[in-house]
Amino acid sequence: MLSLLKNAQVYSPRPLGTMDVLIANGKIAEVSPNITLQSNLGLVSIIDLQGAILAPGFVDALVHFTGGGGEGGFAYRTAELSFADAAPTGVTTLVGALGTDSVTRTPAQVLGKARELSAQGLSCYCYTGSYHLPVKTITGSIEQDIILIPEMIGVGEIAIADHRASQASLQAFIDVVAEARVAGLLAGKKGISFFHVGDGNGKLNILREIVSCSDLSITQLYPTHCNRNRALFDDALLFLAEGGAIDLTTSTSPQLLEQGEVSCPEALHAIYDKGLDWTRVSFSSDANASLPMFNLEGELVGMQAGKLDSLYTAAREAVQRYKVPLEIALSVISANPAKTLGLRDKGQLAKGFDADCVVLDPQSLAIKQVIAKGQSIWTEQV
Repeated sequence: MLSLLKNAQVYSPRPLGTMDVLIANGKIAEVSPNITLQSNLGLVSIIDLQGAILAPGFVDALVHFTGGGGEGGFAYRTAELSFADAAPTGVTTLVGALGTDSVTRTPAQVLGKARELSAQGLSCYCYTGSYHLPVKTITGSIEQDIILIPEMIGVGEIAIADHRASQASLQAFIDVVAEARVAGLLAGKKGISFFHVGDGNGKLNILREIVSCSDLSITQLYPTHCNRNRALFDDALLFLAEGGAIDLTTSTSPQLLEQGEVSCPEALHAIYDKGLDWTRVSFSSDANASLPMFNLEGELVGMQAGKLDSLYTAAREAVQRYKVPLEIALSVISANPAKTLGLRDKGQLAKGFDADCVVLDPQSLAIKQVIAKGQSIWTEQV
């Protein structure tokens, strides 16, 4: 079956104008104006989008498929992600991770959940490991996990600048990044090292030390939660100027914003306004993770859970409230994370890419339909 989406305002995420998009076998076969197909055998499904915006499916670099939490005890464990919750969000590509708890939750559970969601129509990948060093894996090593398990694309989320981190030596971090890098080369993957950044005084300094004390490239390091507070965000802007990629967390709360967190829409506006390289900036949701709040003594004072729908909510607010160009807001949730993670078939509406698409209302920018690997997985009910 071929699907032909006609009369769409296509953002690849670069704006291409009014185009038709031909989908075949889950891939984008052509993007061009006025594609004409003839069939009387019912082999072509033609959908007239009537000027709606067609954007790439969203790519989320940090999702806790199996839930998170536990910093306040077992009563604070958060729930697993369900396909029903994911489908309406426009997120068609998700990367799963463990967090603080790598005892009652394991890399094998994350992998199993990734395969469950993939069987239901999404594209799911994983990081091996968790917050802590030495890294816990499925096969016994980072190298074997990345080489032998197709879904494993890197290691993470490793905690730094956080009282929950391992407080490991610089050499221990270098060894992990190096092993992931070599494994990625052998497996044809990026072998990225994904770092959870806390609110400690070290900020991103250990990442700079990894680069300065080894032959490893800054492009192998991918820090997240870089909008956690103003000091960390300012340091992240320096890291961006130094050639690094940064990831900003969209799940938030009024309490976290009151404590100094920089909202993703505001952060993206600042990056755009300063003329920094926004192509190395991404948003991720931290969905289904616990969002703990600690006082100055390190005591837990509150807990909420991350939401997958916060990813597009933040991108949309960047456009509507902060006047960030739509192509930039879409890029930070599609092409940018796909490139940083090395997902070559994701994040763009272009020939040869996976047919992951989101249909948006041209006035409100509301999500109207979600297509994953060429199949409609959610449509707004009128």
